[in-house]
Amino acid sequence: MLELNTDRIQSLENFGHSLHRSSYYFDMQREDDIKEVFKLAKKEELTVALRGSGRSYGDASLNGGQILIGFELMNKVLSWDKKNGVIVVEPGVTIEQMWKHVLEDGWWSPVVPGTMIPTIAGCLASNVHGKNNWVAGTLGEHVIEFEAILPSGKKVTCSPKKNKNLFYAMISGMGMLGIFTSITLQLKPIETGEVDVLAWAEPNLAGMIAAVDAHKEEDYVVGWVDCTQRGKNLGRGQIHSASYVKAADGDSETLKLSHQILPDRIMGIMPKGLLYRFMKPFTNDPGTRLVNFGRYMQARLLQHNKTVRESLAAFSFLLDYVPNWELIYGEGGLIQYQSFVPKKNAEDCFRKILELSQQRGLPSYLGVLKRHRPDPFLLSHAVDGFSLALDFRVTDANREKLAAMLTELDQIVLKHKGRFYFAKDSHVSAKTVRAYLGKKTVEQFKALKAKSDPHNILQSDLYRRCFLNVNG
Repeated sequence: MLELNTDRIQSLENFGHSLHRSSYYFDMQREDDIKEVFKLAKKEELTVALRGSGRSYGDASLNGGQILIGFELMNKVLSWDKKNGVIVVEPGVTIEQMWKHVLEDGWWSPVVPGTMIPTIAGCLASNVHGKNNWVAGTLGEHVIEFEAILPSGKKVTCSPKKNKNLFYAMISGMGMLGIFTSITLQLKPIETGEVDVLAWAEPNLAGMIAAVDAHKEEDYVVGWVDCTQRGKNLGRGQIHSASYVKAADGDSETLKLSHQILPDRIMGIMPKGLLYRFMKPFTNDPGTRLVNFGRYMQARLLQHNKTVRESLAAFSFLLDYVPNWELIYGEGGLIQYQSFVPKKNAEDCFRKILELSQQRGLPSYLGVLKRHRPDPFLLSHAVDGFSLALDFRVTDANREKLAAMLTELDQIVLKHKGRFYFAKDSHVSAKTVRAYLGKKTVEQFKALKAKSDPHNILQSDLYRRCFLNVNG
């Protein structure tokens, strides 16, 4: 029998360490635990939010003063059909667990985020995309079916044909409609464990956008943007495109896990866990300008139009190369701002965003450009266009100024018919959410919410901010 007591209280953070909340925390081990938590929450008149690996940059997995449930112990691979590439997993299985389970059989996740740490359930709730969004869509598009428990007490099976409204809403629904208990995914066959990566530099934002668009049919394509440059150099950066190495050109031995494991030392000497400490002194305006200048010149002079062969893990999970990299931003942490803008409006929108952040004295220290396509999920962020993800350092001195600037950026994005990504967001208001999703979509979500969660038990800080704060 689950009970509330002070031993259950934990102080938790978002991935960016910019938000902190205390909650009653419970680890789930089986489906009956989920049902017990729902009963407890109803009895105590509390709400419940879900937490996978805690990798959301915003407040999606925070629930201040309420109940938070984790899924680290519901992490079993329930079945694996290596002939057809179909895997069934519990919600707490991570991207890392999954690819390590299937790679040596010649399979790979069709979509991965930039880190292998998130759970599969968290990825679906967030409707994650990768560096191949144009060709592969989001991870949710590769779900055959899932089972879930609703706060109403009902257990459901959902697929694109069965309970389809709930299927397309729970994937993208940020855990506010029900809880995944098993997920069946179709994986992608691969012949080797490597990709050929072509890198080249582009002198400005227009060149970056044109290059990413021209290479959108590649297996992967992504752009790094120097957000500190102005004038004719505004938005310059480097593009990486990658293609799977075929058996005829590579070695099937690269499918072995030993070939994929990321090294834990730099040049075999310095532990990577210490690297963020050396990066920290450069995480400021002059330091970032210096690092970005060096990176761009390296891209122009040493890497331009050169191809290198990398393991799938090395190329896919760049964020995992430097453990605890987010700590370089200091005690205030960081927030990420990612906007998705239709192709015809993207250059003008992103130019205005970069210019305004520089005018406000709050340039982004990291910018990432990707190409996207629409998807069928209810609360989708996707458009036929581009996204620009920006990392902003948070300090006690700039917190209010930064929040005000982000509100200005929201208006720029909305004027350019853009959208936002709940997994990365920590500030958009309910008014902004209604503006980009549309009244019809919001009402459809709320109708599904009322049916699957009649007592409104599933809530998070994000849910209250984006869907209940009508004055926001």
